[in-house]
Amino acid sequence: MTSNIITIVLAGILTENMVLAKFLGICPFLGVSKKSNTAVSMGIAVTLVMLMATAVTYPIQVYILDPFGVGYLQTIVFILIIAALVQLVEIVLKRYIPPIYRALGIYLPLITTNCAVLGITMLNFTNARITNYVEALFNALGAGLGFLLAIVIFAGVRSRLEKSDIPESLKGLPITLISAGIVSLSFLGFAGIVG
Repeated sequence: MTSNIITIVLAGILTENMVLAKFLGICPFLGVSKKSNTAVSMGIAVTLVMLMATAVTYPIQVYILDPFGVGYLQTIVFILIIAALVQLVEIVLKRYIPPIYRALGIYLPLITTNCAVLGITMLNFTNARITNYVEALFNALGAGLGFLLAIVIFAGVRSRLEKSDIPESLKGLPITLISAGIVSLSFLGFAGIVG
């Protein structure tokens, strides 16, 4: 079981990275990666929401939706749970860590619609490696850490881009998307390691 958990976490971080391999959560990835400190804060917030969402949605799916034959309500129920959890995180940050709350700005409530968070809660039931609650939690942890790693690396790339001489036609969004593609390609090298 320990080796399976390690595989699940490493896969979530490297080979099945939500942003760079599954292309989920691109909006906050591109929007909050301009500064390293806000990228770290967003990565931690997304990781916490992924963990909390998995902790709540997995038992609801297994003990309520599936037994009563209403699994088709999964998406609606999960979105409502994620929205409530994001509101909780937002209230805590606003009250206890106002600088981070202000730095994340509009992107904090957008975690509610971050498809990476919804994706991980739903992928827990389609991933062949995930067979129980503990593995689902570690899958969420790996996905959150993968999101954190991707957004921090990309923040570093973007900070280097600000100091670079970029052709006028590539400034702004074009060079950002090209850079995101190159960072994504760099993660393909891990595909043979965790399988």
